[in-house]
Amino acid sequence: MIATNNKGKLSEIKKLLPKQITFYSPKDFNLIEPIENEKTFEGNAVIKARYCAEKSKLISLSDDSGLEISTLNGDPGIYSARWAGKNKDFKLAIKKVYSKIKKKKKLNKENNARFYCSLAIAFPNGKYKTFSGVVDGKISSEPKGNNGFGYDPIFIPNGYKKTFGEMKANTKDKISHRYKAFNKIKRYFKY
Repeated sequence: MIATNNKGKLSEIKKLLPKQITFYSPKDFNLIEPIENEKTFEGNAVIKARYCAEKSKLISLSDDSGLEISTLNGDPGIYSARWAGKNKDFKLAIKKVYSKIKKKKKLNKENNARFYCSLAIAFPNGKYKTFSGVVDGKISSEPKGNNGFGYDPIFIPNGYKKTFGEMKANTKDKISHRYKAFNKIKRYFKY
């Protein structure tokens, strides 16, 4: 089971999984989202993966990820999705980012940021393992591009001139924080 109801994450994770795997989502089991009350991406990923594994009796993979902006002391961080409100309106969340940065008067080349991803895989017997991936970059001067989801239109990864929102999916998928975390899972299963 891919333990997410986020369509963007579900799509990215599906592309990373081997084609022969049959996957399910929480909706297939009428599962509600568990309360994420940990203080780290890893902790929240574990909550979701263990909950889904216990309820579905399937191996479950979850993702907790977000944007950390240095100017904002790491915010929105684990609250990245919550900044988008109940309706998951990331245009609203992006406006909030720029508003908070503007208050600090620091939207410049030093506006470093990173996307952080923690993947947790949980088994029906309660065991679990986490893997993380990071991609460093900066916040763009304005939102650019309509590809991807979430904060993609405002994040420019180091070594690139385009935001994730401007990149083609296959380019982003090869450098993203989720891809890096997923490669660690693949190595884990090879041993």
